[in-house]
Amino acid sequence: MNFKPLSSHVFLEPLGEEKTTKSGIVIPDTAEKEKPIKGKVLAVGPGKLNDKGERVQMSVKVGDMVLFKKYGPDEIEMDGKKYLVGDEDDILAIIE
Repeated sequence: MNFKPLSSHVFLEPLGEEKTTKSGIVIPDTAEKEKPIKGKVLAVGPGKLNDKGERVQMSVKVGDMVLFKKYGPDEIEMDGKKYLVGDEDDILAIIE
């Protein structure tokens, strides 16, 4: 499935992390009801327009691993899989 976000919107694949306790018990990411804050960029829009009508280039690109605001992006479900869609301003950092 191809995504083509508009303006400065970004499609993200949320990435959860399994946590292991000191005793070796694995706690899956589904055990916590918090939204993930790490994801992989699947698609980016062309960027928003500035006051002069010029297109501002996006800071992220497809494939980037990013940290984003916990309650910034909206969650959507397509073909049984969950995705996040938000604005570039919801992204806090690119993980290198």
